[in-house]
Amino acid sequence: MQTLAKILVLLLIGSINAQDQYTKGMEKAFELWKNNKTTEASNLFERIAMAEPNKWLPPYYVAQINTLSSFGEKDLEELSQKLEKAKEYSDLAKAISPDNPELLVQEAMINTAWISYDGATYGMKLSGKNTQLYNKAMGIAPENPRVILSKAEWDMGSARFFGKDTSPYCKDVEKALELFVTFKSEIPFYPKWGKKRAEEVLASCKI
Repeated sequence: MQTLAKILVLLLIGSINAQDQYTKGMEKAFELWKNNKTTEASNLFERIAMAEPNKWLPPYYVAQINTLSSFGEKDLEELSQKLEKAKEYSDLAKAISPDNPELLVQEAMINTAWISYDGATYGMKLSGKNTQLYNKAMGIAPENPRVILSKAEWDMGSARFFGKDTSPYCKDVEKALELFVTFKSEIPFYPKWGKKRAEEVLASCKI
């Protein structure tokens, strides 16, 4: 009985130590990202993803960093490397957490980066896919402010492309901004981005 108790204590200590390492690693990666050391942050998130194969957030952040840094990239080879890595880690996160609305938004962001680079080549190919992704995310998490904001921005971009009025989507941005105040998750390091972007989009609605 004492042997069993010792084993359980050792397992508990090992679990706590592993969790501490995860927390420290994630905090360090976010600190690097905050200081604009995006390559270092991405590399650290990658290492955490390999060490924590059951957690979807480390690969999610690898995908997000590489997606965000690809916007405005003019070199096709550099862009391709970033977005291929983003897709690889987005798929890895989706394998761990299927039908996750945050990951559906992330996948749509990767598509948007390609469309932003070359709308003539990628617009027709990926626009329908994005509409499907955002509709699916809304069906799963209609009160998630990042889902609402991202879908509204996508709808606005589509409306502009076809010369239509974007103002109907401003109310969605307003709703997203309200939900950013109340939306909470108990999962450590869960995505929090979007509030500042919602404020910017809503301000442009009122011009």
